[in-house]
Amino acid sequence: MDGWSALADPTRRTILELVAVHPRHVQELADRLPVSRPAVSQHLKLLKEAGLVVDQAVGTRRLYRANPAGLAALRAQLDRFWGQTLINLKQQAEAEDQ
Repeated sequence: MDGWSALADPTRRTILELVAVHPRHVQELADRLPVSRPAVSQHLKLLKEAGLVVDQAVGTRRLYRANPAGLAALRAQLDRFWGQTLINLKQQAEAEDQ
């Protein structure tokens, strides 16, 4: 799953927002969401596969945090889209002026 597909789900977007603030374990996330602990684990698995979160063993739990490299890749794609959009708008405006 790619990052955009992973973020298509609002629960996964919320999870990413929460772990971007500070690292959290599954139960901490489940306590803040209207889904079960197993559902949170499944969402985290998909976010991890997409490269948007990383985890670390801390005792008997796993601590999840946002993956800066995965977020940077999404940002780079957005920057390319935005850059191309600005070029297109400029070309359209110049064509209308002629």
